[in-house]
Amino acid sequence: MVLSFAPSVAASPFGQGVFGAQVPFGAVTSLTIALGGNVNLSLTPSGATFTGSGSHTITVTSTDAAGYALYIYSAGSTALTNGAVTLPASGNSSAAPLATNTWGYNIDASSNYIGLTATPVLLKTASGPYESGDNTTVTYGVLAGASQAAGNYTASVTYTAVALNE
Repeated sequence: MVLSFAPSVAASPFGQGVFGAQVPFGAVTSLTIALGGNVNLSLTPSGATFTGSGSHTITVTSTDAAGYALYIYSAGSTALTNGAVTLPASGNSSAAPLATNTWGYNIDASSNYIGLTATPVLLKTASGPYESGDNTTVTYGVLAGASQAAGNYTASVTYTAVALNE
């Protein structure tokens, strides 16, 4: 079973520079976001289940002196899909082990995951300008039962970076 994610990104500039900050006063701040590519997971047998994880790096570059907030969500379905067959997102609202036949994400590279939601959830807040970029590694994991249909499952994940207000 191979799982893949096709993430999308959004960035929004906010406000003006701060006097004495690295951004000249009166200049519009910039904010960009870049992905390390799609995530593909190959599952391996582990007793009566199959497990897999994979990650990519999101880089936010900003001249905003206050920093930024990074959000994650799925604008459509939160399930991994393979035609009519689905694998739902975990019900975990905080990092915890996955239940069988669920998937999730984390930013600490642990074996505990949070389920993707259809509304934006704060992934990270970072203070200060990041003119050279600030990296966040997002790891996805899945725990599938032996009865889960084999195939290629996909999901769309959206990341949004928003400049912070002082």
